[in-house]
Amino acid sequence: MEQALLLNATYEPLKIVDWRKAITLWCQGKVEVIAVHDREVRSVSVSFKLPSVIRLLRYITIRKRFDYVPFSRANIYARDDHRCQYCGEHFPVSELTFDHVVPVSQGGRKDWENIVTSCVTCNRRKGGRTPAQAGLRVIRPPRRPARPPVVRLTLGLRNAPECWRDYLYWNVELDET
Repeated sequence: MEQALLLNATYEPLKIVDWRKAITLWCQGKVEVIAVHDREVRSVSVSFKLPSVIRLLRYITIRKRFDYVPFSRANIYARDDHRCQYCGEHFPVSELTFDHVVPVSQGGRKDWENIVTSCVTCNRRKGGRTPAQAGLRVIRPPRRPARPPVVRLTLGLRNAPECWRDYLYWNVELDET
């Protein structure tokens, strides 16, 4: 079914919600409908078009922590620049893994300060040992990133309704294909 773009009271895009959530918010008097899809929803006594863009009637504050970097495989790879921290070679994501510097079996934790990017060959060579025990050296000691890595996102806007484009801010031209 269809989805709706949820805007803050100031017309800033917040997120995409399911059509059921959009209708629920509208029935509760929390949003106004800005644009609709061609599809309709019918009940015994009423019928209306599905919302496409809805706007909150009250402003909500979004608290963003710009210094917070979620602990994830992708962020570890980005922190280490897709480079094996043992041999120093660059690899595509499909050929990378992450490695516990201090193995879990020896008390190592799964956190920013103990996980590094590793190629499969070096990871197998190291095994369940510390780098020193395996005769390896960590090129750059792991640590929590100070800020999020620059990430390139590809959004599927080709399938997004045309009416959403007025509310999304872009610094590039959108394809019409």
